[in-house]
Amino acid sequence: MMKYNILYIMLSLSACQSRQQVTAPISTIDSTLQTNATAILGSKLSEINAQSGQVIVMEVQTGQIKALVGLTRKDSTNYQPCENFSVWQSTGLMHPISLLAALETGKVKLSDKVDTGDGIYQVHGRELKDHNWHRGGYGELTVQEGLAASSNIATYKTMEKAFGDNPQTFFDLLANMSYGKPDSINGIVSLQPYKITEKNITWNCIGYEQLISPIQVLTFYNAIANDGKMIQPQLYKDSVVVINPQIVSRAGIDSLKKALVFNITNGLCQPAKSDKTTVAGKQGTIVVSTDNGNTVYSVEFCGYFPIDNPQYSIIVSINKAGLPASGGLMAGDVFRQIVDTMNF
Repeated sequence: MMKYNILYIMLSLSACQSRQQVTAPISTIDSTLQTNATAILGSKLSEINAQSGQVIVMEVQTGQIKALVGLTRKDSTNYQPCENFSVWQSTGLMHPISLLAALETGKVKLSDKVDTGDGIYQVHGRELKDHNWHRGGYGELTVQEGLAASSNIATYKTMEKAFGDNPQTFFDLLANMSYGKPDSINGIVSLQPYKITEKNITWNCIGYEQLISPIQVLTFYNAIANDGKMIQPQLYKDSVVVINPQIVSRAGIDSLKKALVFNITNGLCQPAKSDKTTVAGKQGTIVVSTDNGNTVYSVEFCGYFPIDNPQYSIIVSINKAGLPASGGLMAGDVFRQIVDTMNF
């Protein structure tokens, strides 16, 4: 009887271990890519004296997260890992998303002309400025050129043409496009749902008056790369979960893809251009806080590659105090360096 009991216990333990092996979650993280992305981001944060930064690399078709890097300042020269991937703030990467909504109305084309004037535009008693307003602005541009120049005025005037006196249509389209999803991701603690703090199309369309995390922005850009199919990001290997099978029409997606390529080849984000592959994406710079005269900027880049058959999407988001602050020169350069280390 004793031998039987021992044999039974051993068989039971073996079966239990087998079940554990079957059910234990398997990480999607690529350790080599994680190490490389951490080093590249850390070097850039130190170079520009930033407060913190994030890099997330995701497979376009599966949503599997291949690198998830967060670093925050420990002291004047060192940065330490930070697991807070639910950072909730305004985003400078809103321009293409607003343009996509405008394109979907059928009232706007990339070739349409828009006059940005001298870089300062009065909207309901407030000044909307382009980053080069002190140099006289951009004057007349096409919608596509306006995106490549990161012109706030071009984006807003495009929205005016598309949505007129019915801005609610814009917010309805954002909801239909699943902008701000997902509300939760297994393995990422305290991810908060996207929130509009004040409905004001003037500022919402360029990223203000809203709170969103980098991984939620990446989810949307990944859907653009995926021809409009939005996939749930995942940290553990599982079946693919579709959030939205088609966020907008293929015609709208194709137009925006064209504009995102033009932004790299002819726009402000040529620092993100890789010699190894073709890339598309958008840079952004936005004020996220002003405390006692200390202005903190978020400099960002989000893009995907290769453009003909996108395999990966990447977001780089860096918070730094004071100027200079450039999404293209800073975050775009991190993107390029990471792309150049990858095998695909």
